[in-house]
Amino acid sequence: MAACVEVDPAAATSPAGGLKRRRIAVSSAEPYEEMSRLGAVVKARHRATGEIVAIKRVGEAQGGHAALLREARFLQEACRGGANPFVAGFRGVVRAPGTLDLRLVMECVGPSLHDLLRQRGPRGSSPPPPLPEATVRAAMWQLLTAAEKMHGARVVHRDIKPQNILVGGDGRSVVVMLCDFGLAMSTDERPPYEPAGTLWYMAPEMLLEKPDYDERVDAWSLGCVMAELVNGGRPLFQGFYDHRQLCAIFDVLGVPDDSTWPGFSSTTFATVWLPELDMHRDNYLREIFPETKLSKEGFEVLSGLLTCNPEKRLTAAAALEHPWFAKTGAMELPKEELAPQIPKRRRIHAVCVA
Repeated sequence: MAACVEVDPAAATSPAGGLKRRRIAVSSAEPYEEMSRLGAVVKARHRATGEIVAIKRVGEAQGGHAALLREARFLQEACRGGANPFVAGFRGVVRAPGTLDLRLVMECVGPSLHDLLRQRGPRGSSPPPPLPEATVRAAMWQLLTAAEKMHGARVVHRDIKPQNILVGGDGRSVVVMLCDFGLAMSTDERPPYEPAGTLWYMAPEMLLEKPDYDERVDAWSLGCVMAELVNGGRPLFQGFYDHRQLCAIFDVLGVPDDSTWPGFSSTTFATVWLPELDMHRDNYLREIFPETKLSKEGFEVLSGLLTCNPEKRLTAAAALEHPWFAKTGAMELPKEELAPQIPKRRRIHAVCVA
């Protein structure tokens, strides 16, 4: 018999932001038997249906039950009753027998994109082989479709990166799915919003501590993922600390000014750090991704996502309208290009947290 708990996501210990207060059913974990364990995630099988799922625990140091219920609510909202095929499916919240410990039950998908990209190339200092553009296009179509539906539900993920993208599928093609909504927020909440996410994938407006960012921070992160896919697994912007990450971005895209990004000159970075730095205003993105790596139309999508001024940045919906995505029909990801080691079965072992 299921119980219900009332969820107030904004009251969790995670960064501010959440959906309206709602109730989530909590059932028993008894129907599931553990198959394997990796850290905070357990691979389990439902005894009655045979479905393989991933069960996640959130420790007290990460916010405990409040953070878990908050993540469950955002994942449930992003999935919208199963209507988002590129988000790891929400299966419910369960309570461990004989305890008060709650667990988040999710669809079991496959390994992370981060792990697969690093398995593709040779070990050592040699650069990984580039992915074919058709593979990058298909993966980005799936990820942007996930983001478009998620943003339509007013959910912002805030931590999109290869570690939070799972890869699964059947024997012929693969599918990529977003997971780990532990840092998600809702634009139903009014700003100010706190910075959140992983440094190398954080949008410039978040790094500049602008309090009123929106879903376009996810579009920037997807641009970083796209660049990494084209590069075969090498992150594009690798800085340390907020201002160093901004330097890494501006080294490639050029330093903005008030004509390209109104208000930039009044930011702390522009007033405190920039006078001490020797930085240029030229954009070298095309030099890093020449036409031998990425076609003109593909580059237009990449540069549109990696635009510093969020007002000029492509949204997920606008990116999907670009002619680059009109070149193929079903947008299937070929298994042999991205995940040749995925066995021929419906679902495989999953790690759903970074």
